[in-house]
Amino acid sequence: MILLKLFWSFFQIGMFSIGGGMAAMPLIQNQVVNLNHWLTLIEFTDLITIAEMTPGPIAINAATFVGIRISGIPGAIAATIGCIFPPCIIVSLVACIYFRFKELTVVQGVLSGLRPAIVALIASAGLSVFMLAIWGEDGFSTNPQTINLVSASIFALAIFILRKWKPNPIYVMLGSGIIGGVIYLMI
Repeated sequence: MILLKLFWSFFQIGMFSIGGGMAAMPLIQNQVVNLNHWLTLIEFTDLITIAEMTPGPIAINAATFVGIRISGIPGAIAATIGCIFPPCIIVSLVACIYFRFKELTVVQGVLSGLRPAIVALIASAGLSVFMLAIWGEDGFSTNPQTINLVSASIFALAIFILRKWKPNPIYVMLGSGIIGGVIYLMI
């Protein structure tokens, strides 16, 4: 029964994940944390970190990670297939339709209308992770004592480095992880 539930949850995520992996994060969070309680919010942010760092699409990495955590290898297979199946069918159909009707104004209008929604989904996922990193599970607070100064400092430093020198983001993530690990080991 759990394999079917994993498949169905990630089938829904795959069905409605428009805009790429980061746009799918709110959907994954809703299924995995809010509805099924398979992971806590802290574990979910760890999932995002792992899914970002490993090669491959984020949603598929997340499905595999959750599936293996909940039901081992069979769970990973069920969740991953559930996540992959709808987009394969949808992309094949959309590609056929797009190449046949790409010059139509209505098709261009639909694509233009989807862009802001996708940006909003990505911003929502990013804001959730940011708030968890800075304020913890309790969320935003106006009390400055609730701010995790180490996380806030690493965040500010990473943004500064990315904007000033524009290095490869992987190096910034790696450096942030090392700095965070060293600081938390010293505390």
